[in-house]
Amino acid sequence: MLKKSKLFKIFGSESTTVIGAAILVGIFSFLSDIVGLVRDRILAGTFGAGNTLDIYYAAFKVPDFLFNLMVIGALSASFIPMFTKYYHAPLQRQRAWQFTNTILHLVGLGMIVIAFIVFIFANQVAAIIAPGFDHLKQAQVASFTRVMLLSEILLSVSMVFGGVLQSMKRFFLYSLAPIFYNLGIVIGALFFVNWFGPIGLAYGVILGALMHVSTQAVGLIGTGYKYEPLFNFRDRDVQKVLRMMIPRVVGIGINQLLFLFLTIIATTLAVGSVTIFQFAYNVEFFPVGVFGVSYAIAAFPTFSEHIAAGRMDQFQSVFASTIRQLLFFLIPATISFLLLRAQIVRVVVGAGAFNWNATILAADTLAFFALTLIPQACVYILARAFFALHDTVTPLTAGIVSAILGITSAFLFTKTFGVIGLAMAFGTAECVNAGLLWILLHQKVGSLHEMNILHGIFKMVPAALLSGIVMYFARAFVSSHIALDSFIHVLTQIFVTGAAGAVVYLGILALLRSEELFSFIGSLSKKQLKQVVPVEVINSTDGSGTI
Repeated sequence: MLKKSKLFKIFGSESTTVIGAAILVGIFSFLSDIVGLVRDRILAGTFGAGNTLDIYYAAFKVPDFLFNLMVIGALSASFIPMFTKYYHAPLQRQRAWQFTNTILHLVGLGMIVIAFIVFIFANQVAAIIAPGFDHLKQAQVASFTRVMLLSEILLSVSMVFGGVLQSMKRFFLYSLAPIFYNLGIVIGALFFVNWFGPIGLAYGVILGALMHVSTQAVGLIGTGYKYEPLFNFRDRDVQKVLRMMIPRVVGIGINQLLFLFLTIIATTLAVGSVTIFQFAYNVEFFPVGVFGVSYAIAAFPTFSEHIAAGRMDQFQSVFASTIRQLLFFLIPATISFLLLRAQIVRVVVGAGAFNWNATILAADTLAFFALTLIPQACVYILARAFFALHDTVTPLTAGIVSAILGITSAFLFTKTFGVIGLAMAFGTAECVNAGLLWILLHQKVGSLHEMNILHGIFKMVPAALLSGIVMYFARAFVSSHIALDSFIHVLTQIFVTGAAGAVVYLGILALLRSEELFSFIGSLSKKQLKQVVPVEVINSTDGSGTI
């Protein structure tokens, strides 16, 4: 057996616990979001809440919609459970790689065809998604869209590779790829714009996508994967993927249409509304991505394994512990975002051309997003629980109901609250979506250990409320000595206030002997973080390696 370098062992190691995997994914998600927030600050400071960023974000919607519809729809619902079934059966491992190559071509060719169609009709598409823009701005939206379509083709390939890495619980490079994606966009904002003008932002997206797929391709080294030009779309597994994909694609389409529709409404509001809405969403998605998405990604393979093995009791237990760990982070995060929303927005995008009025409007929009951090994050975990059960119809049904409610409420809220009403409508839809999914999952699998979850909530909520009171007075004290007149001063306010709240929150939970607190602390230990299965074991000659 060949000796591998220490670096390769890190790249090729596999996580064996949900919390350990979630920490790894969460750390890199945090770093990626930090880079993303730096990206937004650069964009806001350079262009402000004006025409250029309105065009950029409006143009982003169509490629992003297609990517989520075709790629995420296929892979999140069906690829990972199918790949996992074959990969963990040593005699059928080659079948897993054949399946991977077939799906790679199916997804890649599908995106190429759709991108070509959108490329031709980009002007008409721009008129639909930005009806509030004049003809010149719509033409610029079309130009941006045409360029960014290439990035979605690259990301389609990358997400197939990422599906393999998730299935094998190799989260290191999978989690590192989004950082490089955001770095590409930052490079576009800093350099390409100077060389090519505003369209340089779109070229930065392409660079980011290229770096994303390259990173995940490196992650496949040593896995046993070998590219083969397989195009057997009549294969029974591919047909099953397509059957499962259809309701998932429709469900993704409904959710994406909701966000796209909200963006369309934003184009009819005051100049800068698209940018305000997008910036507020980017900021609020920081904790959702770091915790909600990370735990969903980490738990999904484990959900699939327990369901495949018929261990429903273990599935229920892992689901409940995942939700409790999620609440441990997001209950105090909600309070923190509500109390420090102006400071957070000021640190992230409050620079240069992004003035104080825009900051306040973005902060108020962020407040309504923050109220629904928990249901937003829970949707990711609930949906993957259904996918592990090979059920994509139920999430579709819940998504349709919630989207209709979100679109309807958007008309009502924006008449009175403007761009803030878009956040209110989005939050309303997410609450309904999470509630429906929870009820339907309970009916499908029985108990989700709700009393166990409530037991944790009864400790976390009082601790978070008391920490919020401390943060309120700490913010007032710091504000009386430090004004919001520089980046360092604002960052100091956030740090001091947040630290005071964290000490109180964690201290109270320690006194209450919170299981989530001690589980998290235990997972941070060197031993737990190194709970991985080396590649040598998985690829052993007798094929008996386990995860």
